[in-house]
Amino acid sequence: MQQVVTLAVARCRELGLRRTKALEELLATLVEAERPMTLAELSASPRLTELCDKATVYRLLQRLTEHGILRRLGLHERAAYFTLLQPGKHSDYLICTGCGKIEAIKAPCPVHELEDEIREKTRYRGLYHELEFFGICPRCA
Repeated sequence: MQQVVTLAVARCRELGLRRTKALEELLATLVEAERPMTLAELSASPRLTELCDKATVYRLLQRLTEHGILRRLGLHERAAYFTLLQPGKHSDYLICTGCGKIEAIKAPCPVHELEDEIREKTRYRGLYHELEFFGICPRCA
């Protein structure tokens, strides 16, 4: 897990972001959680509570999302969830429109072949996709 954090910090540095303890701890928290987390969850995490306030966590999340280090998930009227984007690792998500629960889809992605075809035909570099399915979870149904 530490290697994932080290690689993410290196990507941040390449993009001109300053390496801070708060940045490192935020990334480590997301890696350890292995699921998307909200601003409230992140700012209340043991790694960050004594290090920085909620506003600092918010600014970090915004900056990291703008630079493509994090992915923002969720319904617009509900709390946003954030997850670390890792080169070579891909996750698609199910999002409940009732309670806002988010979970990773544990099935092969049906879009990879289409993505390869588009990349080949258009010659786009760095092509990627984000797939989110919306519905009502069993608990809300």
